[in-house]
Amino acid sequence: MDINALIRQYFNSINTPTIDVFDNDTIYPLYQKVIGVLTCNMEIETTMLQALSYCFYEVLDNVLTHSGKILGSVLTYYDAGKQSLRVLVADDGIGIQQSLSQYPKYAGISEDEALKVCIEDSVTDGKGMGFGLYSTSLLAKNVGIRFEIHSGRHKLQLINNEFVVTDAEPWQGTLVFLEVHTNKEIDPNAVVANRTDCISQYNEEFLDKAKIEDLW
Repeated sequence: MDINALIRQYFNSINTPTIDVFDNDTIYPLYQKVIGVLTCNMEIETTMLQALSYCFYEVLDNVLTHSGKILGSVLTYYDAGKQSLRVLVADDGIGIQQSLSQYPKYAGISEDEALKVCIEDSVTDGKGMGFGLYSTSLLAKNVGIRFEIHSGRHKLQLINNEFVVTDAEPWQGTLVFLEVHTNKEIDPNAVVANRTDCISQYNEEFLDKAKIEDLW
């Protein structure tokens, strides 16, 4: 995986993101570290973090559940001046088309169609609920600056609040990139379609004073 190419493309090369690698043993500590550090920044809107917290873990878990790989990579960069956060999760696994094709309903699905449907509710390869990318797409519509899913020779992007699939340079695996406003207040539970209480989940995990102090 060419991390330097990802930095040039998604972080403007002059911005140095934090780079982490995770597996089944380190996914949760990494999740706690990233969201915990953001929580400690008082300039970041809490309601955005409550929704992002849920979506971030779901995208991480997608790598280990669907890619066929045991490792994934995460790049993050917070720009206080622009009040924005960039998060990129990438793997070099089987890709969205091949993953969905394992489920009889999507056998024979084309690569571009797989990109179109992967953000729809309950679309899955049978190994999950099909809710992670759907909720992440709702977050992007609420506070997104840029949102991309790149897999194989196609890329899904949020353009003028509509999702568009276009041809792209080949990417072996799946790449999810999200850039969001960090100063906008939203309804976090609406992002998860009110199916879970991500507000309480975030508050219990990250707003306990003792837990926050342990991050420093």
